[in-house]
Amino acid sequence: MDELDADYVIVGAGSAGCVLANRLSADPGVKVLLLEAGGDDRPTKNLSQFYLNMMIHMPAGFMKTIPNPKTAWHFHTEPDPGTKDRVHMWPRGKVLGGSSSVNGMLYVRGQHADYDGWRQMGCDSWSWDDVRPYFIRAEHQERGADEWHGHGGPLNVCDMLEKNAVSDAVIDACEQAGIPRNPDINGAEQEGVGYFQSTSKNGRRCSTSTAYLHPAMHRRNLRVVTNALTTRVQFEGKRAVGVEFIKDGIVCRAGARREVILSGGAINSPQLLQLSGIGPGELLRRYGIEVRVDSPNTGGNLQDHILFQSMFRLQDGAYSLNERTHGLKFLGEVLTYAVKRQGLLSSGTAQVVAFCKSRPELAHPDVQFHFLAATMDIELFARTQRMELEKKPGITIAPCQVRPESRGTIQINSADPKVAPTIRPNYLSDSLDQEVAVASMRLARRIANEPALQRWITHEITPGPQCSTDEELLDYARMTGASVYHPVGTCAMGGRDTDVLDPQLRVRGVEGLRVVDASVMPRIPSGNTNAPTIMVAEKAADIILGKSSAS
Repeated sequence: MDELDADYVIVGAGSAGCVLANRLSADPGVKVLLLEAGGDDRPTKNLSQFYLNMMIHMPAGFMKTIPNPKTAWHFHTEPDPGTKDRVHMWPRGKVLGGSSSVNGMLYVRGQHADYDGWRQMGCDSWSWDDVRPYFIRAEHQERGADEWHGHGGPLNVCDMLEKNAVSDAVIDACEQAGIPRNPDINGAEQEGVGYFQSTSKNGRRCSTSTAYLHPAMHRRNLRVVTNALTTRVQFEGKRAVGVEFIKDGIVCRAGARREVILSGGAINSPQLLQLSGIGPGELLRRYGIEVRVDSPNTGGNLQDHILFQSMFRLQDGAYSLNERTHGLKFLGEVLTYAVKRQGLLSSGTAQVVAFCKSRPELAHPDVQFHFLAATMDIELFARTQRMELEKKPGITIAPCQVRPESRGTIQINSADPKVAPTIRPNYLSDSLDQEVAVASMRLARRIANEPALQRWITHEITPGPQCSTDEELLDYARMTGASVYHPVGTCAMGGRDTDVLDPQLRVRGVEGLRVVDASVMPRIPSGNTNAPTIMVAEKAADIILGKSSAS
């Protein structure tokens, strides 16, 4: 496998890359090569890999796959000043399907205003009216089709299989706190509270690998190469003509007759651009890399959602996931899942979601709540991302600001592609983000103190009664806040010459090179980022094939 060639070479088989591979290879006259640095998610005779792949496709299996270096990259940030100089671990999917194979499977599109905002930032044809058809095309909504949802698309979207009395009480408490019920946060309006929907089907995860890639892998014009680490983009003059990658310790080359498309995500795509000579000139020269395009914003504009966890103890006998993960009860859950594909193991992370405003004068919600009928060792989670649930019943009310103003950077710190880049998230560096953090935790307390939940709650565990002033709550946020794993924006598109990409997702200053993943988003969507990333890839496929007005 010293040399390959294709019309399109896609780097990264994640949430975006699998979509592109399917859509581009639908034309039998087009040859597509998909390179993935991680492994295969399909069944295997290797026992250890068989178990790991089983965890990938089991919704609750993310608790095993995220900590495992075989299925997730474990990036670490620099000590972050805004969060007490803590180092945050950022896991990203390292397998076919990428992060869609290890995430919490929560289906959230964001606000219509998010995409209208992109358009106002110079991203022509990326308004809500422009992107809505691609959300719909991607979706198989089990509730059926309507003006907001699709039926028959690759990505299965379903209601939560399990509902319970405590989660119902959360919805009642939110309504008592002034947050309206909303049975469809992905419909006409996002504001409100209701049960999440999930990208799963019949109790199994629906990743972009299972939804898009597996059905296309029989095509003779599509080749998928796993365990292939792309090291740089190759150029002839200003035109991208292929990539170099390492497979089984051998340096290989893949030629691209039409385009190279980077879909490595918000961390790896800017890293690969910088390694290939596209990035801040001073940074590249520091590591002996020839500057092909001095692009100061490559790796900049980093945005992420940071979560603050308020936890409450429930009365003995109240519904909680905690006790269901221990002893004979957990064995019962295993059997329930094995026989019926139901129960605890058929669920992802949170059950209930709410979008609301931190202050009434806002036009749109700026806070998202994840409600989980469980509590965990918060310090262990902050350090290692291991979710070890407690044995006593509890509930977590976890807000995050969905429209943060803080910005960070991702930069290479070596010319060696195997060396992880430097990540500086700069959480809570903006004063508005600090204000919203405090306001959202106060709102979490208010929800917990409403009658619907007070009948279940015995006391607050964290932040605890010792945190009452704004300064104390902000200090708690800095001490315990953790990423929701939503990094975006590091190869942002826009209408200015200084933007990394143009609105057609082409890298400025060169030819034959695009980026298609969460890094292209100029501003983070108001909610979980997997569905918007899939939308970006759906739209990008039409742009590339000349079927979109943006092409």
